Amino acid sequence: MPELPEVEVVRRGLERWVAGRTVREVAVLHPRAVRRHAAGGADFAARLSGSRVADVRRRGKYLWLPLDGGTDVPDFAVLAHLGMSGQLLVQPSAADDERHLRIRVGFADELGNELRFVDQRTFGGLSLHPLTADGLPDVIAHIARDPLDPLFDEAAFGAALRAKRTTVKRALLDQSLISGVGNIYADEALWRSRLHYDRPTATLTRPKTAELLGHVREVMLAALAEGGTSFDSLYVNVNGESGYFDRALDAYGREDEPCRRCGTPVRRRAWMNRSSYFCPRCQRPPRPAGAA
Repeated sequence: MPELPEVEVVRRGLERWVAGRTVREVAVLHPRAVRRHAAGGADFAARLSGSRVADVRRRGKYLWLPLDGGTDVPDFAVLAHLGMSGQLLVQPSAADDERHLRIRVGFADELGNELRFVDQRTFGGLSLHPLTADGLPDVIAHIARDPLDPLFDEAAFGAALRAKRTTVKRALLDQSLISGVGNIYADEALWRSRLHYDRPTATLTRPKTAELLGHVREVMLAALAEGGTSFDSLYVNVNGESGYFDRALDAYGREDEPCRRCGTPVRRRAWMNRSSYFCPRCQRPPRPAGAA
């Protein structure tokens, strides 16, 4: 699933091509694409039509478009769930429909393009939600700030991380603690920090926590500069282009390849219905409780 860098790449594209435009019409082509909008597809299309996209925002992996329905302050927004294969594409209005086109949004101007939601596996979708006083869709108000947010509280994160009775990778994937980090960038940041994914968070010192957070930011910014990570054709930006950070990954997806630091073959282990990639020499597993 897309993580913070991939979602930020999409946000930037939408900000360029969609922000400030007024919606003329909406066509919902598959009911699953609006299943999170309880009132259904017709209500989604009716409420979105005539609204102006104020801007495009992101918190962690979540992306939304605040809508100006005629007031100065947007009071609801379109929340995008990209899921496993969702794509938000800006295409010429005359372009052929994509095979898995689910929603089409036309605009009341002469630019000649439209916003399309394409989703092969139909796990994603669009929905309308009221905004909280903080400008967040109400259903994601519990999501923590992400490490690229200027208001991210590093000290509070460190204290919460050490206080949790869990392991470090589980904590990194906890979106109520820190948002935007998924399986790929967790493995990359842990490799750079020389931390095993099962290291108890209670054992992390303040300097080590700060180092880990620095590597989380570092790897995300590097991925963002490359347009994100694309392992297949399902993740693309709004122009349908893939990202190239997969070529620079140090741990994730490199099973049996030599560690770029020490040459030891990288290992993969099943973990929480996912995989964890690590160097057994650079990232030694924690000692069992009670071991000498």
